[in-house]
Parts: sequence; C-alpha cells; structure tokens
Amino acid sequence: MTGRYARRYARLVTMPSVTSTPTAGTAALADATASDAALRRFLHGLPGVDAVGLEARAAMLGTRSIKTTAKAYAIDLAISMIDLTTLEGADTAGKVRSLSAKGRRPDPTDPETPKVAAICVYPDMVATAKEALAGSGVKVASVATAFPAGRAALPVKLADTRDAVAAGADEIDMVIDRGAFLSGRYLQVFEEIRAVKEACAREDGSAARLKVIFETGELSTYDNIRRACWLAMLAGADFIKTSTGKVGVNATPPNTLLLMEAARDFHAATGTRIGVKPAGGIRTTKDAVKYLVMVNETLGEDWLSNEWFRFGASSLLNDLLMQRQKLRTGRYSGPDYVTVD
Repeated sequence: MTGRYARRYARLVTMPSVTSTPTAGTAALADATASDAALRRFLHGLPGVDAVGLEARAAMLGTRSIKTTAKAYAIDLAISMIDLTTLEGADTAGKVRSLSAKGRRPDPTDPETPKVAAICVYPDMVATAKEALAGSGVKVASVATAFPAGRAALPVKLADTRDAVAAGADEIDMVIDRGAFLSGRYLQVFEEIRAVKEACAREDGSAARLKVIFETGELSTYDNIRRACWLAMLAGADFIKTSTGKVGVNATPPNTLLLMEAARDFHAATGTRIGVKPAGGIRTTKDAVKYLVMVNETLGEDWLSNEWFRFGASSLLNDLLMQRQKLRTGRYSGPDYVTVD
C-alpha cells in the first residue's frame, strides 16, 4: 500500500520512479512549495475527489457494528481521545477549573475511567487550565490566530499564539484564512501556517503541537478540502482538523474520511505521520464508534491513540460515560449522573 500511494503522489511532484521512498518524497514535495505557481500547480494536480465514492464508503463504514467487549474498549478509547472544550465569551476561571477536574477524572465513582486527552481553552485561560491539570498528564490546548474567524493581521495571530505557548499550552489549534484560500492565495495560507508553527517553538527547544483547522463547512467542495489538507501538511501541521464547531456544518463522516485519506497518503509519500481531529456535531457513542472504525479501516491501528486522533466534541463525553456505566452495571444512569458542561 505504501509504495502504491507514494507512486501515486510521486507523479504529481515529478519524483523519479527510482526514488519513490519517504525521504525522496519529502524532498520532492518541498519543490511543490518553492513558489506560488508551483504550489498552485501541485494542489490543482491532486486527484479529484469522487464525491459519490467518498460518501458511499463513509456510509458503509458507518454500518459496522461491534460487540460488548470491543464496545467497552472503544468507549474507553474514545474518552481518552476527547479534547474537552470551553470556548465561550462567558468563560471564567471557575468554569475552566471545573472542566479540568472533569477531564482529570470524568467519572468520580469509577477511578478506572480514562482521562481525556486535553482541555481546550482560549489563550487567556491557559495558565488557569495548566495549574488545574498539573501532574495529570492531560494536555492543555489553546485556540489561537483569532479563532474562530481567523480575521486578523498575521502579527496579531502570531502574538496570540506566542502568548498561549508562553502560558504553557501543549497544543495550538489555529484556523486558516478561508478568504485567502478560497481566493486562491495558497502561498499566503502556507506561509501563515509556517509562521504559526515557528511561533509554537519554545526557548528550551520543545514546541507545542499544531492543529490546523480548515472549517470544512466553508470550503464548499471536497476538492478544496483535499487541497487544504495537503497545504497544511506541507506547511508542517501536526494535526489536520475539520472545523471550529462554530458554524452550521462541522465534522461529517465524508469530510473526516477525506482528511484521513490525505493523512494516509501523505504518510505513504513522506513517512511523516499526521494526526486527524473531527470537531463539532459528534454527540453520541454510536457516532464515536463510527469514527473509530473509520480510523482503523483507513489509517490503521497506529492511529488509534490520542497521539494521532482526537474528538473535538465535549458533549460526547457525557454519552460515553452513560454508555460505559450501562456496560459496567447493566442499567442506564439517571440524567443527573454526569455533570453539565
């Protein structure tokens, strides 16, 4: 499979057939970003998305069922992949501490319940979350770059990012400039992602991981989503993410499958693994299981960890906890079993 996808994308960047290896692929892909014209040529040379095939495969994968033991494993895995989020204008330090406590111990009655992957907050709340999560192993993620619209000058976006990293953010979720992308100013978007990636670096040599949000609901076509994926991966994204959760259309099985396919193909061509994060609209255990099946079937078991796959879906946690309680005790809990986020 790896050789097949490396060859497929090698053609697009004129890689010699004798050097279709991850190292050679990385070098050749670098040529695709040498100029605005080269980047445009590469992105518009990507294979067009078969919309019917994509949607049919996503629907087919969504019909897979798993049995009790596997379901228990899937529920715990999904809990461990959640970025528990509060991104409201009315956020307070108390709310962030409360959410952090829930992330550390989602079910106070069962210490075996996994912790979530991260608590995601605005930059001004990073220090509060960092203090509340000290020693827990739960990451602190922060949205930046004028989230969710991304309508700010680059120096403002970089200052936003640096403030979050300086306050202790382990991860940065940035939004691309959809206006620039839809206008065809691909190199501008590429350079902005690169600049934010550089702003994630710390003086000690470590860096916050960068998740790049496309807002797929605003990109209009599957072809645009595929181009955005490759643009972000070429620019150094650690994760590619569907959406902010702040628009009408957020994560869907087809657009998430498209991100997974892009990450798979990029890994085949370069040897670099990219994480995937669907966000917004994933609310039930049944939904989460569908996405986990999709990860397993498209990317493989190596991506089935919170290192490489996340859910941006805070309301999902409550349903997972209730389903977990049902498997453990044989009965559903009352509506007051879980806390209201």
